[in-house]
Amino acid sequence: MEKETDKDLEVKFQKENEELRTMELIISRALNIGVTTSAIVIFIGLLMLLLTGKSGYPTGYYPFSPAEILRGFIVLKPYAVILTGLLLLILTPVFRVAVSIITFLYEKDYLYAGITTLVFIILIISFILGKVE
Repeated sequence: MEKETDKDLEVKFQKENEELRTMELIISRALNIGVTTSAIVIFIGLLMLLLTGKSGYPTGYYPFSPAEILRGFIVLKPYAVILTGLLLLILTPVFRVAVSIITFLYEKDYLYAGITTLVFIILIISFILGKVE
């Protein structure tokens, strides 16, 4: 059995370091895309609200469910557009966890893929159970 030389260990360490850096870049891009997209949507909704002076809903009424917010977004109600941007911002960390699962599977790091999948499941359950009525 051959003993690994210092040069072999250094090459192995550099490869692992590059893989870690690549994974961090992927996750960073996912977060950047989510935050940027939500900011743009919120800004558009705010512009619509300022230009029209109306929220798109009767006075004193506010959409409360994601389905209702998305229906308002489809018909471009300014308040619903703003809330859609906020929903995107809330979902950005969840998207980051999903990207992490894929990245860990790609890197064949099954332990962390399993742990991250568990975290993802807990996040989804918390969204379902955290519904306020």
